[in-house]
Amino acid sequence: MADVPRLDQPAEWTGHWWLPDDSERAIPGILRYDPDDGLKLSLIGGFEHRIFRPLEHGFAVMEHSRSWPLIWGVADNKEVTLIGCLPIHSKSYGIWSDGPHKQTVSALTALIGVHLQDVDQAVFTECWVSVENLNRWSHSSVFTSTTGLKDERLDGSGALSVKPVDEPSVVADGTTITLAHQHTLPHFDERRGETVGRMRDTAFVRFQPGSPYALTAARDHAKAVQDLVSLATNRASGLLWMRLRMPPEERDRPEGYPVHDRDVAVYSQGTVKGDSDAKVIDHHDALFTCQHVPFEEIIPRWWDTRRKLQAASNMVLGLRYAPARYIESNLLTAVGAAEVMHRALDTEQTRMPQEEFVALRSYLVRHTPEDHQSWVKSVIRNDVTLRDRLRALACMPDSEAMRRLVPDVEQWAKVATQARNDLAHTGQTPRQSIDELIATAKVTSAVVIMNLLQVLEVPRERQREIVNDNPELRQTANQAREHLTVSRKEAV
Repeated sequence: MADVPRLDQPAEWTGHWWLPDDSERAIPGILRYDPDDGLKLSLIGGFEHRIFRPLEHGFAVMEHSRSWPLIWGVADNKEVTLIGCLPIHSKSYGIWSDGPHKQTVSALTALIGVHLQDVDQAVFTECWVSVENLNRWSHSSVFTSTTGLKDERLDGSGALSVKPVDEPSVVADGTTITLAHQHTLPHFDERRGETVGRMRDTAFVRFQPGSPYALTAARDHAKAVQDLVSLATNRASGLLWMRLRMPPEERDRPEGYPVHDRDVAVYSQGTVKGDSDAKVIDHHDALFTCQHVPFEEIIPRWWDTRRKLQAASNMVLGLRYAPARYIESNLLTAVGAAEVMHRALDTEQTRMPQEEFVALRSYLVRHTPEDHQSWVKSVIRNDVTLRDRLRALACMPDSEAMRRLVPDVEQWAKVATQARNDLAHTGQTPRQSIDELIATAKVTSAVVIMNLLQVLEVPRERQREIVNDNPELRQTANQAREHLTVSRKEAV
């Protein structure tokens, strides 16, 4: 496997670039990738970005500029496809010049290793993805270590060894999904003052679809892994690298020439910036790992859950990927995720049997003045209220874990409903303090996450452990007890 395209480090490629329908006009330039700034192509020259509108006696230059779905290039002896290209700076010597003198183009994505004919071209046969904390979540490593003891004391001996491990695999929606490892063999880094022994192990997920698929589908698979690890580790996990594979190029080769699949590196700026060199999370911070639910079981469950509850999971994970700066926005997102989740689950969606409701509403309409009957029809509804939905969600995961997390369900549901309604209608929350809002947002987010774990069949014993041991959930439970609990004396 070639060097991985690390998205947490800058990279650049020098070559010539052209539009797919104008291969005769190649322009020299440098493509640069920066984790914070994305992809920028600096050209010595440029593509005509101006839009001209003919007039009776000449023409007019329109305000907006052109954009290009694809730009091709050959840089550092590799084919490159840039996707979603937009000129952000162009300098020309007058309106009559033949294109810009120099130009900077931004791109959403760069594929290093292929000239893609179309963004939706289905040519990729494999997708390899690695995200932050995947090693910790997978609970899998090629390394083993031993420490020597003599008379129950360390004797200074020990060993660190590497041995390939089984790669669990499962089929979901016609795609074979495998937890794989790339590792190096032991080697020594000898320096003047010390000698360091090194080995490296990288976990990644390999997707092998039943038939070639397009970049969009591969990206969705990468996002699914990122979301799963982010949920399991209870923190935003950035995409570290993504590589696609496609069949070898069809051309004449000498007899016996080795033929391999082509590797295509994917560069794109992500919502979450990963850091492969950062310290791994503490095991107490993870909500679950493949030790609690094996890889071959959690993957198909996650695929089904994501399809059914994608809106709710996107909203609650959005609080990890890009939390709002205002607590009101976080609260609206958390409560919205809870409501969307309850609607998507196979739970009771009406307050009474539909036949009884129809009869009741008909009775009320008949006994209402004609001028107000349309109003009665619009306001009398049979939907479950938001407060009822919140109560129901608090009862679905393990009861012992939820009693610790939400000690007063009625008070939490009341405050969450009032705060959401006040914010939606007036933009203010006069009935809640800032501490209550913070606690409500955190508790509601935790309730949604606990329900996701329940749907994923994370063992109930594990649910109890994380509420007690996970620092964030433990703090959330304490805030709920302090700010969202009504004592018996107050209740009376």
